[in-house]
Amino acid sequence: MIQGNIFFEIAAILSIATVLGIVGQKLRQPLLIMFLATGILAGPSALGTIASYEQIELLAHMGIALLLFIVGLKLDPHLIRAIGPVALATGLGQIVFTSLIGYAIAIFLGISPLNAAYLAVALTFSSTIIIVKLLSDKKEIDSLHGQIAIGFLIVQDIAAILALVGLTTIGSSVAAAGGGSSVRVALFIVFKGVGLLGLIALLIRYLLPTLTRHLAHTQEMLILFAISWAVFWGAASEWLGLSKEVGAFLAGVSLASTGYRDAIGARLTSLRDFLLLFFFIDLGARLDWSTVGAQIEASVIFSLFVLIGNPLIVMAIMGVMGYRRRTGFLAGLTVAQISEFSLIVAALGLGLGHITKETMGLITLVGVVTIFVSTYMILYSGRLYTLLSGPLKLFERRDPHRESAIDTIREAPAVDVILVGLGNYGSALVEYLLRWRRTVIGVDFDPASLGRWRTRGMAVLYGDMGDPEIHEHLPLTKARWVVSTVRSVELNLALVQHLKGSGYRGKVALTATDQEEAELFEKSGAHVVFRPFADAAEQAAAALTHAMDFLPDNVNWPITFLEIRVLPEALVVGQAIRDIPLRSFGGVSILAVSRAGRVYYDPGPDFQIYPGDRLVIMGPPEGLKEAEDLLGQLESRDDGAGSDDRFEIAEIRVGDNSERAGQTLAELRFRQRYGVTVIGIRRGDERITAVTPAEKILAGDCLIVIGGSHRLRALRQEEPL
Repeated sequence: MIQGNIFFEIAAILSIATVLGIVGQKLRQPLLIMFLATGILAGPSALGTIASYEQIELLAHMGIALLLFIVGLKLDPHLIRAIGPVALATGLGQIVFTSLIGYAIAIFLGISPLNAAYLAVALTFSSTIIIVKLLSDKKEIDSLHGQIAIGFLIVQDIAAILALVGLTTIGSSVAAAGGGSSVRVALFIVFKGVGLLGLIALLIRYLLPTLTRHLAHTQEMLILFAISWAVFWGAASEWLGLSKEVGAFLAGVSLASTGYRDAIGARLTSLRDFLLLFFFIDLGARLDWSTVGAQIEASVIFSLFVLIGNPLIVMAIMGVMGYRRRTGFLAGLTVAQISEFSLIVAALGLGLGHITKETMGLITLVGVVTIFVSTYMILYSGRLYTLLSGPLKLFERRDPHRESAIDTIREAPAVDVILVGLGNYGSALVEYLLRWRRTVIGVDFDPASLGRWRTRGMAVLYGDMGDPEIHEHLPLTKARWVVSTVRSVELNLALVQHLKGSGYRGKVALTATDQEEAELFEKSGAHVVFRPFADAAEQAAAALTHAMDFLPDNVNWPITFLEIRVLPEALVVGQAIRDIPLRSFGGVSILAVSRAGRVYYDPGPDFQIYPGDRLVIMGPPEGLKEAEDLLGQLESRDDGAGSDDRFEIAEIRVGDNSERAGQTLAELRFRQRYGVTVIGIRRGDERITAVTPAEKILAGDCLIVIGGSHRLRALRQEEPL
């Protein structure tokens, strides 16, 4: 019943994929491996479920187009200039060395020269599609090693296209034209490729900005356009004699400079993952197992060469070019398998009569083994590097100048925060820390993020805090806090362990996604645990609740309200309302102040503003904007003696023999004399939170006071109160 009915066939394939995916999850195996296993199980070697290869292949090609399109969307022109030389050198160098060594091994094993040449070429190509999928799943596509890997994989793809063009030309024209037409065909394809680049450049300059801005009014139209754009240029590129991968990639690059690339990429990710399922199923189903039995010994040798030799070649090249061994190792792992291009080249050679079925079977078996094993190598690359980091020093120059150029850490007497992870949340945190005059060092493995903060003068370091060696480059002995905004349980736990092992004595703050992770981090030794979503929800609910109380919806009047949170180092902190010139902005006034769960309505002119207060101000719309700027203005500091004066809360104990015991705060003129304010009194087990000027101070009281750090220091140095 299934045979001949494509709908039932797809349903059966998806059911097998789902079952194997569930099994893979239970066994903690990567889904990519399960999808390949689905293709093998549903293919002719096992159940024979797949009959409609053309339909499966069509869905696979659309998935490939979307995958490379999304990669192109994320490409930064500045990054191209930065990684272009290393991508070209590594890509070409790996092709040359792998093919030469692979050919020598094949000849040594007694394989004929022509078969050995095909085998050597097949070993040079790595799967861009598989690597991009793995790097995306690990969220390493934007890292330095990820960008370098994508760069040299594109170089490999171009080389593979040229190899296919040459073989196709040989098969179709060399016999008739004696080789002359092959040169003409190759030159014609190069000419068409240059024309394609020129056309896309013109579209980027004159058409796409206006078109995407118009389409962005409707999300559905924007996404439909993006899909059709990717598939169209993939098809156009293949029609020109190139490949759909190159066309789809350039389609993504053409939209990378628009302001909608992030929205497009986010919406297409799920569709990409679904369609790529068919690519892996198609790849597994087309593997020919009929001739692999006699190739086991040779396949082991070539598989080990691909799994070990290819990464070593890449590491050696990147080490010479000035990259750290960790970057070279992680990038090198991406070439530890052969590509679908390798199977296509081998199939074309078999069709031309250049290679035997045994050689085709050998390439097939090497492909299956290396794809399976390299997937695990990439997924567990961190653990592998930890085991091998010592011997890998051989591949690192004494001065890895290319990565050192990214770092801008300078000697400093003290560092307030070493912040790991400069994504959206981390960057927002840095913004506030810098506004509050804190010294921050940023750590990330995304060169683009580091570049943005480096241009603003902040010290940055390229690296992954899961790498123990990165700690050698950080001033941990001078840092008060190490903060991680990375939402990875494994990385955060590893960070805590590394800090303990390096003797770090400061405090640690980690970021959790839920309560379970937060409890785990607290047990591991974190002093503070951030929960961005929960914290934001709590703050939003508080703001909304206050807005409901203060901003009624039944009053229609040209006076508006605005709620403002007072930052700890705002200029207005510590000032009385009478000293804040809000009236000059068209009659703006403070309607209410929310502090620690208590609301003070219509505060008087002597009411003092504290850090964290929420002010509800009232006035004309144009005046509120100016008032907001005034209330948000931070105090300026210099490097002099006053640079460490900030608003603090402290506890001062009244001495048993104090002459001031028994007097009220008004009688002592406490605020005028000491320049600080008593906001609470702890008297034995009693907590007095509403302190009035008539409150009498008793011996043994602990006064909770707030004020400038210099004032508090002077107060502590006086004789006991």
